[in-house]
Amino acid sequence: MKNLYLFNNGKLKRKDSTIYFILEDGTKKVVPIEQVENLHIFSEMEFNTSFINLLNQKDVFLHFYNYYGFYSGSYIPRKKKVSGFVDVKQAEHVLNPALRMYLAQQLVYSAIHHILRNMRRHKEEVGELIEEILEFKKQVSKAKDIPTLMGIEGKVRLAYYQGLNAMIKNKDFYFEKREKRPPRDPINALVSFGNSMMYTAVLSEIYKTQLNPAISFLHEPGSRRFSLALDLAEIFKPLITDNLIFSLVNKRSIQKKHFEFIEDEICLLNETGRKIFIQEFENRMSTTIKHRKLNRQTSYRFLIRLECYKLIKHLIGDEDYRALKAWW
Repeated sequence: MKNLYLFNNGKLKRKDSTIYFILEDGTKKVVPIEQVENLHIFSEMEFNTSFINLLNQKDVFLHFYNYYGFYSGSYIPRKKKVSGFVDVKQAEHVLNPALRMYLAQQLVYSAIHHILRNMRRHKEEVGELIEEILEFKKQVSKAKDIPTLMGIEGKVRLAYYQGLNAMIKNKDFYFEKREKRPPRDPINALVSFGNSMMYTAVLSEIYKTQLNPAISFLHEPGSRRFSLALDLAEIFKPLITDNLIFSLVNKRSIQKKHFEFIEDEICLLNETGRKIFIQEFENRMSTTIKHRKLNRQTSYRFLIRLECYKLIKHLIGDEDYRALKAWW
């Protein structure tokens, strides 16, 4: 149990080295803190500094989601794996336009690879869109700056989303266009929720390495966000969360009854829907594939950390970074 999701209101209290989750009716449950790496809070929760201090000792992350189920922030224990040398090299690769562009292009190439991988399963219906994306892909190496590169990536996603209905075989669901704030239909709600799950998963893996999560290459580094997690999530969103959404919808594991509409303008997964999604997300993240370089079974979650290690090797000059391109 690496990830624990809490949906009920209550209190989290520490007694010695034990954490108790106390529900509003007084029911007390032990939280197996030694087995937990991430606590995801989807409800109203009370806790104190004693509880936080134990999270620091055990390196447990606390992720918060608002009333609508959208990611709102994280409490991160003091980072133990730090390297001034890696920090300097990371900053150097952002400040040098050529070094930054190489890494940003690698991230975009990987995202495009996984987008095309999804679409080629339905090439009879989306063949023209595939060709359109392949033309955009040719422009990646010619991009002179990050805004231009981001513009190309945006065009790729627009074409990808235009083909979404061909990949969704459930007639109860129809996707018109991407709407993030707020999502206005079930598919947008699933994409937004899935992206939140992926962001927190990537952030947790970054913190297990020496990388600084606030120094990024594709997305502009800024305040109040861990932009490197946004960078690496670009690789894994089409590979993991998009495929998960297609599976849940096409197999009717997620249905219209798992959504709620607020003022007819905001569409959200209800609690049952979130639980179904999270269970399948965890199953997918723990799925293993035979890694052709390591020659052993590797989980999808560990693939994220491997990307971090590959980035570090590139930054310190050991090995050129080649972003993941699924081969299986």
